[in-house]
Amino acid sequence: MGSADYLRRAVFLDRDGVINRALVRDGRPYAPRDLEEFELLPGVIKATEALHQRQFRLIVITNQPDVGAGRLRKEVVEAMHLRICQKLPIDDIRVCYHIDEHNCDCRKPKPGLIFTAARDWSISLSDSYMVGDRWRDVDAGRAAGCKTILVKNAYNELQPEFADAVVTSFSEASQMIIAGRV
Repeated sequence: MGSADYLRRAVFLDRDGVINRALVRDGRPYAPRDLEEFELLPGVIKATEALHQRQFRLIVITNQPDVGAGRLRKEVVEAMHLRICQKLPIDDIRVCYHIDEHNCDCRKPKPGLIFTAARDWSISLSDSYMVGDRWRDVDAGRAAGCKTILVKNAYNELQPEFADAVVTSFSEASQMIIAGRV
């Protein structure tokens, strides 16, 4: 098998609620609105470094519909992503700025962003993981053929019907991935 045939493993990560703190109001999670509200969750730096050292590609897959709805400027989201890339060994960030009504292929729970990232990075989806805190993340990962890990939060919303593992933090998810327990 030549190097062009080699397929890499990846951990696809949701952003809000997995990498950074989601703002919860009335039991619903929301993305931060500015850099002052943007806060990495405890253990995320160490967890991403551990996965990176084990040759996993780390790719953020995030819906940011506040941009498409006109409630947040794209430049603010890009500044948050720059901060992520400065602090974490992230290989790529893929963003859907659409709202549900746009019916695009890139908005989770559809797997479009995962598929394009897998193609661009030569990733084996069956050897990869999707880690998220909402049903959309789990459904997108399953539709793409990844193993799925739900970071359980106390959100008052639809829960996924099935995830390969349920954890309380991304740190716990990374330990399970490294140990091969998912």
